Amino acid sequence: MGQTDTSETGFAALDDADERIAHLVRLCARGFGRSLQVRLADHDVSFGHWVFLRILWSEEGLSQREMADRAGLTEPTVHTALLRLEKLGYIERRTFAGNKRKQHAFLTETGRALRDVLEPLAVEVNDRALSGLDDATRFKFKDILKIVLGNLAEDEARAVAAGRSIPPTRGLI
Repeated sequence: MGQTDTSETGFAALDDADERIAHLVRLCARGFGRSLQVRLADHDVSFGHWVFLRILWSEEGLSQREMADRAGLTEPTVHTALLRLEKLGYIERRTFAGNKRKQHAFLTETGRALRDVLEPLAVEVNDRALSGLDDATRFKFKDILKIVLGNLAEDEARAVAAGRSIPPTRGLI
């Protein structure tokens, strides 16, 4: 029961038919991330920067707080990433009249141009991960994942409504 390490990648062969879905999903998420990281590294872009570039490709002019909400990360984490993205020349931060403290992130031409280079890499990872599945199975799999995500979001909303929340990880160490 369990796993046997089969390669230097750290992925293990699953040999238990009773493997929990949550564990399989976590391993898949890790696999997607690692596969994309390898491809992004060829373009000197980290996976962490990819997250923010993707958000800004969809919607520019977001504040640090808005970026944190969309990425599901803390504001200090976002602040650090935005500083680095600015230093790399991918974004610029601007303030609006009336609020000189609140900065908003905008892509530079370089940051905008990265989309045409990097998005195909993510498509490649998805295609690789789903190879061997026909279109109908791919659509069904996507629908199933959406249902699972909806169920988990509903569960979290109930917990919050009951006065429970996700504890900060620092308090758990």
